[in-house]
Amino acid sequence: MSWKVQPPGIVRSLFRGTTWRKSEEGKTLFLTFDDGPVDKETTWVINLLKEYGIKATFFCVGENAHRRPELINELIAQGHSVGNHAYNHLPAWKCSRKEYFENIEKAKPHIPGSLFRPPHGQLYPWYMGELKSRFSEIVMWDVLTEDYDNRVSMAEVFQHVKDFTRDGSILLFHDSKKAWDRMSYALPKSLDWLLEQGYQFKALDMGLHRE
Repeated sequence: MSWKVQPPGIVRSLFRGTTWRKSEEGKTLFLTFDDGPVDKETTWVINLLKEYGIKATFFCVGENAHRRPELINELIAQGHSVGNHAYNHLPAWKCSRKEYFENIEKAKPHIPGSLFRPPHGQLYPWYMGELKSRFSEIVMWDVLTEDYDNRVSMAEVFQHVKDFTRDGSILLFHDSKKAWDRMSYALPKSLDWLLEQGYQFKALDMGLHRE
C-alpha cells in the first residue's frame, strides 16, 4: 500500500515537529535501520556499508544496545549515527504515557546522542512537546521498505525503493532477524541502483561532536 510506504502529507501533518524527509538536501539520501543491534544482521550491514563507503543512522532498541554495547561502539567508530528506539520497542498506543516515557529514558544510557524514532511509528501529537524537550530530532521516514513484512516479497522491497525514493528521502530498512531475508536481498540492490541514479548518502546528526 503506497500510503504506508510513503505516508501522505495529511498523515505527516498530524505530527508537526517530526522529520519525514530532508528535501532541502538536494540529491542526498538518509539511510536508516531500526530494531538492532543484533549479532548477524547488524554486523552484516556494517560490513556492507563499509564496502560502499556509505554512512547511515541506526535506531536501536535499548535492550539490544544493552546486550551488545560493542556493536554500538562499532557503529559510532565507523562513522554511523545511532538513535533511541525505546528500551523494549514499546508502542505508544499500547501503554500509558508514563510507561512510554520511562521506557524511552531507560534506553538513554545505552544509546548516545539525541535522535529518537517512535517504535512502530506510533506517536500521539500531544507527546511531541515532551519528546522535543528530550531529543534534538524526532525522525520518521519518507520510504518504508516493508522488509520486516513476510507478506511482502524480496523483489517488492527493492521495488519500493525504486518507486518512492526522491531527493532528501529518509529510507527505512531493518537490521533484525525478522527482516533478514528481504533486507539482505534488497539492500545491496538498492544501494547499487541509488548510486547509479547519482544519490549520495549522509548519516543524521546525532548531536555529538566528532573529531
